Amino acid sequence: MENLNIAVLIDGDNIPSAYVKEMMEEIAKYGNPTIKRIYGDWTKPNLSKWKHILLENAITPIQQYAYTTGKNATDSAMIIDAMDILYSRKVNGFCLVSSDSDFTRLATRLREAGLQVIGIGEKKTPNPFIVACDKFIYIEILKHQSSENEPEISEKKTLLKESFDRLNSKVIKLITTTVLDVGDEDGWAFLGEVGSLIQKKMPNFDPRNYGFQKLTPLIKSIGKFEIEQRESPRGRQKLIYVKLKKATHQK
Repeated sequence: MENLNIAVLIDGDNIPSAYVKEMMEEIAKYGNPTIKRIYGDWTKPNLSKWKHILLENAITPIQQYAYTTGKNATDSAMIIDAMDILYSRKVNGFCLVSSDSDFTRLATRLREAGLQVIGIGEKKTPNPFIVACDKFIYIEILKHQSSENEPEISEKKTLLKESFDRLNSKVIKLITTTVLDVGDEDGWAFLGEVGSLIQKKMPNFDPRNYGFQKLTPLIKSIGKFEIEQRESPRGRQKLIYVKLKKATHQK
């Protein structure tokens, strides 16, 4: 996902405004957000808290009136814009920011056109939208990062720890099978390839969901793997390889 020009389209009706700065910093890890738009009915008072945030982050508000009570007109406006941007060929990636499953078909269509699709939303986001993206990031992760940068309060710290997902047998099995999938004849797998394949199998996988900043400490915590650092033939960077422990493999 390197060197992408990304169109960031935000569903203002379905995303909280509190962590937009952290969200934009996260998006910048994957490419250059050349188009940044947010959709909503800006005549409604509930969207007023967005206004100063939009100026600070150079996000363009798109007005969409709610023509019918109970219907979300924002979805249609955002989908139409996405297709216009797709055909303009100005970007090679999209970031769809919403917790609404109505964007599932849009994400699928953009990927069919060969574009990378990153999704960002809350943990309540329906699974069909999550798996339609190449990668899906929970806003709750960004909240944790923001809170970690603030002075620690014991009660707050405890609540943050409790809200992490549990590293369950399903996730451990996913990591184990992936290491076996990409491992060489001796069972050693390059961690970069392991991470990429896990992402394809489970778009919302992120070590931060489980309280780890990176994949290496998460794998270490499982206790089933050997970890080895090797010199990179092309530079000073260390390459990390993982392998199932023999006793574990035999089981």
